[in-house]
Amino acid sequence: MVLRNVHGLSANSRYILLLPPNIHEQDYIVSAFCAYVGNVRIVLVSPKFEGNIGAVARSMANFDLDELYLVDPCEIGEDALRRSKHGSHVLRDAKIVGTLKEAIEGCFLVVGTSGIVTKGESNYVRVPISVAEFADRMNNYGEKVAVLFGREDIGLFQEELAQCDLLITVPASDSYPVMNLSHAATIVMYELSQCVAAAPTPAEDDEKERMFSFFDELLDSIDYPERRRETTSVMFRRLMGRAVPTKWEYNTILGIFGDASKIIRKKDH
Repeated sequence: MVLRNVHGLSANSRYILLLPPNIHEQDYIVSAFCAYVGNVRIVLVSPKFEGNIGAVARSMANFDLDELYLVDPCEIGEDALRRSKHGSHVLRDAKIVGTLKEAIEGCFLVVGTSGIVTKGESNYVRVPISVAEFADRMNNYGEKVAVLFGREDIGLFQEELAQCDLLITVPASDSYPVMNLSHAATIVMYELSQCVAAAPTPAEDDEKERMFSFFDELLDSIDYPERRRETTSVMFRRLMGRAVPTKWEYNTILGIFGDASKIIRKKDH
């Protein structure tokens, strides 16, 4: 199996996976997993071992997931194909992109994963909730969700975590909390497969970001201290992520922030 650059395709699909001619899609037994998993995109950020990519693809097929994005991955070859088993179609259709921004485009909720749990609440960037709690909040949630898994050795960078609306973790032993990439991904997929689906309501790509931009404008309007600005913005993003608001709720809050900012600026003048 090789990767080939294909000109004329969109940025999110500028590469395709070419399987050997003797490999074909298999017939799959479709389980009674809820339709919610169709709203989930799995994103692997800079995976270092092709075997893990193949194993994740296999697990995705187990849970009827088929949308896999790879951000700047290692070379993908025969080992990935062998490990994908009957998930070879997921591997073949994976989108390879150069940036995290490309990988999460079109997703309303961006969820990061971490094996490291920060004690205390001061470091909002690394305060997660359990994967079971996250799955429970996904019941009847109809928006598109991207679930990010970081590098096998160091996970997601701080700046990548800052782009996440929510951070989740798989509870494990305090003496050895970091799991294998494909094992952690499988547990997350299983938990999500138990959710109750809701009819999706399409959301504009920049809808949520406009709300966060309005929040930053509100901080400007009240002369919020610059030294606390970044921490407060991340804290608010995580707060909204944990609440898992609907599109309508996001728009309501967006309108409130926008109106408040205009009123404050008008009074200042």
